[in-house]
Amino acid sequence: MTDSELWALIHAERAALAADLAALTDGQWATPSLCEGLSVREVLAHLIAGARLGPVRWLAGVVRCRFDFDRQVAMRLAEQLGASPAETLERFRRAVTSRTKPPLPVVAMLGETVVHGEDIRRPLGIRRDHPIATLTRLAEYYVGSDQVVLAKGRVRGLRLAADDGPFASGSGPSVTGSTLALIMAMTGRAGYHDELSGDGVAVLRER
Repeated sequence: MTDSELWALIHAERAALAADLAALTDGQWATPSLCEGLSVREVLAHLIAGARLGPVRWLAGVVRCRFDFDRQVAMRLAEQLGASPAETLERFRRAVTSRTKPPLPVVAMLGETVVHGEDIRRPLGIRRDHPIATLTRLAEYYVGSDQVVLAKGRVRGLRLAADDGPFASGSGPSVTGSTLALIMAMTGRAGYHDELSGDGVAVLRER
């Protein structure tokens, strides 16, 4: 896919997430996400930060935080949280069509959007049928990269195969499941292991 095609997918995923969150109550906004220590509202603020943080500001923040990347993430999240859940959501809506990004490949931004979108949706009981082409491209990226999150290393020596699309990669003990579940497991979301089958699932659990 070209960068323009990837941006179109990112914008579609952001718009779908904004629509899914439109009717949340204050209590739901405070629900713990799949990102340890962060509420669903805070994860959404993190997504806003990613859509507003270009390379220059990213580097300035890294220097300001003395190359503590976790500290920069927390700082940028706080900048975008807003005074209320309604303000957080409105800020996200304004960022839907943004093409601003840190110094990362565009496909990594697609990963941020899909994976963190599921970090938000899953605890709220919201389901999205992502286009299989979007998920397949993302799975292909993660299986070959440890950039942003450890993924390639987590599934090294395993045979991954989607049962709802064309994605397949690697050799070794098998791990089979939906493309989304494979992506979430590759990016360290252990709650998706139960949706996978095969001898390689036990290896994933240990990692």
